[in-house]
Amino acid sequence: QVKLVETGGGLVQAGGSLRISCVVSGLSFSDTNMAWFRHPLGKEGQFVAAIHRSGDDIYYGDSVKGRFTISRDNAKNVVYLEMNSLRPDDTAIYSCAGGQRPHFSIQWDRSSYYYWWGQGTQVTVSE
Repeated sequence: QVKLVETGGGLVQAGGSLRISCVVSGLSFSDTNMAWFRHPLGKEGQFVAAIHRSGDDIYYGDSVKGRFTISRDNAKNVVYLEMNSLRPDDTAIYSCAGGQRPHFSIQWDRSSYYYWWGQGTQVTVSE
């Protein structure tokens, strides 16, 4: 059974930092491209960041460039999202997602590319 479990969410003040993690099991993690998406309350889901299975290619959404960093540890089956300079509009449920289909290089920001999803972790940024 494939499982993606996010941890590390919480409440942080604006300007602060937080690192969330996603532990993956039940599939070949080193063959899986990974991403983070977020879902603000009452709004559509947003692409946050994606990382190729090798870790060599990384992509970010415009709203988080320069503030967030995605990384992965293929030995531990974990993908991370380091979030700095957090703002109240970063408040959302953050979910990790994994996909193994081809053409990642042109689909990395599309939720439809990813087959496996975690339940999400809440990140709340106060004023």
